[in-house]
Amino acid sequence: MTMHQPLDPALSREPAPMKATRVQFMAEDDKDMLRAARDLTKGLGEARGDIYWPDMLVSAGVGYAGIATAILSASLGVKLAAGLVAALALYRALMFIHELTHIHRDALPGFRTAWNLLVGIPMLTPSFMYEGVHTIHHKRTQYGTVEDPEYLPLALMKPWSLPLFVLVAMMLPIALLVRFGLLYPIGLIVPPLRKFTWERFSSLSINPEFRRRPAEGDFVGRVRWQEAGASLWAITLMVTAALYGWQPLATALAILSLAAVLNQLRTLVAHLWENEGEAMTVTAQFLDSVNVPPPGLAAEIWAPVGLRYHALHHLMPSMPYHDLPEAHRRLARELGTGSTYEGANHPGMLVLVGRIAKSTMGKRA
Repeated sequence: MTMHQPLDPALSREPAPMKATRVQFMAEDDKDMLRAARDLTKGLGEARGDIYWPDMLVSAGVGYAGIATAILSASLGVKLAAGLVAALALYRALMFIHELTHIHRDALPGFRTAWNLLVGIPMLTPSFMYEGVHTIHHKRTQYGTVEDPEYLPLALMKPWSLPLFVLVAMMLPIALLVRFGLLYPIGLIVPPLRKFTWERFSSLSINPEFRRRPAEGDFVGRVRWQEAGASLWAITLMVTAALYGWQPLATALAILSLAAVLNQLRTLVAHLWENEGEAMTVTAQFLDSVNVPPPGLAAEIWAPVGLRYHALHHLMPSMPYHDLPEAHRRLARELGTGSTYEGANHPGMLVLVGRIAKSTMGKRA
């Protein structure tokens, strides 16, 4: 009797389904996914002060304690350890600026003002630099186009653009010190400089072609006090450094530079950056964005305050960060493997950086 060897399981297995891509949904949305996102997340979406306040306050407190330790300690090892802890904690505290842009203005009474006083102004990144700008990035007809302040087709650019994109963030703390400590006060008496500063250096944007429009309505008052407060703080820092030495300020700026670089790395992998300027459907925007869901823990560090679910955030922009994990679990469980929803899930930062870098290698330096 002839014995037949069993087929190799690897050969008999059906090929894995291809991931859904942005290109497939440029003209029409996946309405089933959008409907599921609406229906399955009922009961979620209320910003909880008992989560927001402790998270923000502890992050800021640990960050400032870390800066103080790094400045005062005589041990290089302690300085480095404290600086790393401070950078990570303040990075998390800063990321609440993203939440402020999306939560309803009446959802957390006093939180926006407290964040600006405790984090935004001391770190020279008041919330007006994101409010009124980031929402453009979520508009269906403007996302991924030349009008989007937060989009560059990085995957389609030259290879040298990626390291430059990350390294330029190292200079951000110094640029903010100059913007608020010099350009703003001089602009009060030189209107053309004031206009130039507002248009070019008043938003956390990465698109060099973006020009910010003048503030309007109630927003004008918020801009004024935040900008004046940041300017007074920047001038105080520079005067204190000139009188008592630059080492403490230099230490703090180095820590903030590390936080800025980490944020830029997160930004680098927040999208696939493959759009060439066309308007996209909501589904296409979702698939051009990135989720890095559990089980990995590292994303909680480099993409804090819900930003590891960045694609889901583009699907549901007003969902508070603390509800995104549950929303993701519900959608992943219901829609399953091979769904459009799964197309936005990626394994981690290194894989995403490699994908974008590989794409740029086809471009001439």
